[in-house]
Amino acid sequence: MENHQDIVSFIWDIADLLRDTYKRNEYQKVILPFTVLKRFDCVLEHSKDDVLRKYNEYKDKIENLDPILEAAAVDKDGRKLGFYNYSKYDFKSLLEDPDHIEENLMHYLDCFSPNVKDIFENFYIKTHIEKLSKANLLYLLIKKFSESKVDLHPDKISNHDMGIIFEELIRRFSEQSNEEAGQHFTPRDVVKLMTHLLFLENGENLKEKNLIKKIYDPACGTGGMLTSCKNFVREINDTIDVVLYGQEINEEIYAICKADMLIKGERAENIKGPSSTLSDDQLKDEKFDFMISNPPYGRKWEQDKEVVEKEAELGFDGRFGAGLPGIKDGQLLFIQHMLSKMKDDEKSRIAVITNGSPLFTGDAGSGESNIRRWIIENDYLETIIGLPDQLFYNTSIRTYIWILTNQKSPDRIGKIQLIDASSKYVKMRKSLGKKRHQLSDRDIDDILTFYRNFSENDMVKIFDNDDFGYVKVTVERPMQLNFEVTEERLQNLYSMNAFRKLAESKNKNIEKRMIEEEKGKKLQLDIIRALQKINGHYKNWKDFEKEVKRTLKNFELSNAFIRNIIHALSEHDETADYVTDTRGNIKPDPKLRDTERIPLKEDIDEYFKREVLPYYPDAWMDRKKDKIGYEINFNQYFYKYKPPRSLEDINSDIQKLTSEILELIKDDLDD
Repeated sequence: MENHQDIVSFIWDIADLLRDTYKRNEYQKVILPFTVLKRFDCVLEHSKDDVLRKYNEYKDKIENLDPILEAAAVDKDGRKLGFYNYSKYDFKSLLEDPDHIEENLMHYLDCFSPNVKDIFENFYIKTHIEKLSKANLLYLLIKKFSESKVDLHPDKISNHDMGIIFEELIRRFSEQSNEEAGQHFTPRDVVKLMTHLLFLENGENLKEKNLIKKIYDPACGTGGMLTSCKNFVREINDTIDVVLYGQEINEEIYAICKADMLIKGERAENIKGPSSTLSDDQLKDEKFDFMISNPPYGRKWEQDKEVVEKEAELGFDGRFGAGLPGIKDGQLLFIQHMLSKMKDDEKSRIAVITNGSPLFTGDAGSGESNIRRWIIENDYLETIIGLPDQLFYNTSIRTYIWILTNQKSPDRIGKIQLIDASSKYVKMRKSLGKKRHQLSDRDIDDILTFYRNFSENDMVKIFDNDDFGYVKVTVERPMQLNFEVTEERLQNLYSMNAFRKLAESKNKNIEKRMIEEEKGKKLQLDIIRALQKINGHYKNWKDFEKEVKRTLKNFELSNAFIRNIIHALSEHDETADYVTDTRGNIKPDPKLRDTERIPLKEDIDEYFKREVLPYYPDAWMDRKKDKIGYEINFNQYFYKYKPPRSLEDINSDIQKLTSEILELIKDDLDD
């Protein structure tokens, strides 16, 4: 199609009508739904009379007219359109009655089939119609969309070309509104790279004739990733039936995506929403060959919490059996969700983009670490590509593409490939929001070559799965304390909860409360005065305990209270006797407790002998507290040491700056 850019530009220019009524970042709320409406109006033209005739014939006879009207709404080749409208109005007749254009347009919208009404309801088009009518813009807008320059009739514009026009409008509006739209629109350079990575390992498998491949995006936004995947597959083999599925939470973006699919002749009913995929999976029973997504990152999943936690209780009978991440970030929930959608007996592949948090957030035993452990130990993770910063409209942070699959190629089994592509970008001439960098075709080709070659260099590292795992071992050291009654140590008693509460009262009667509190304060002072009678410096718990119990025998204090007093009067002392329990076992000192992260490939006992015992000979490991953790500290693997500047260079710079400052001072004095 030669003139699609002209059509896009003309529609884009129509937005100028809205200048005084809408903000620039709101233009798409009007222009996109009216573009969809105009396309539907043109597509329905061929069979409009037949649909009207069927409607009038059966409206008083049959309650559900959907099957009849759907069958009547066809294109010139007799193929069903998948939607209908039984109103007598179209764009032309709407303009013929300008005084009632708002009323007639509302009636026109109400006569669409349910799938189209769903789209326009989520566009909130009726609200905008009312606003446009009040601003005396509705007639002008319909008139502009009726001009020959916006001829969207299927005889002139195919479904594919209409898809291109709509995508271009979406892109322009998204780039214009930058940060807001960046949540739903992934830049085309990133989509292109992800699409190639998703299918690179399946090139040969896609060459069979008449295959059916299902592709899914659980946070599909405007559907750009899904469309990119379909176009890529069809270029390889145009006999493949590519079926697209998606779900989107944002109402307007859901409407855009569903409209785009309907415009292109896709199965628009496969686009679900508007609702959260995490708490309302509307494709529960579906499994997919390929999945691609840019789920929201750094966003709380509080609204999904109740449903997600309930499903997590099902273990691996649900989607979140590996664990739950912290409430502030749901990226690992989306990854688990996508992995649950892989086919059981066939190969499935996933390309998903995240920020750095899912790679390393969370200590051993945490939800995040357990999810990484499950992913890696099941050998799902194939590759992670670290992208440059400033690639997205709404964030400048670095991002990472994860490639996951349930069937790795033989040379990749048990391996994970890391690619540092942080330097693979070109600067943009003009920034779009926070997007200042983009991936050129050459950059994309270089990254794909790194992936395909599967060999190490400065930008590629290949690891065994268990290289990312470690055991977090608890290291204990013996409790050794000395004891002495000093004014300083006696003050520690007031940090004891039980001792402090002696002088507190919950009595609601103020006078009684004051009496009880004074009584408690006196008891505190009596205990302190009694303890002050203990002299000497002790290095044995039992000896000091006997003395404390003897001194406080008249106060009727519990053993736990006595123990807390002893701790308050103690200090760590490596020359003191070990503190033991009733069985003679040495007690660990919680204040000296430490942990060691020991790589899975290391012998724990050998590590302990080498790294701990030389410094703390009486330390021991409490192996009952072992926790296995996994993290991918991406930057660590590509760290390059940069030596500090020499002292000579630093001194030279200081002298130079000093000279410049003196010259400036001299000039000021001369003036």
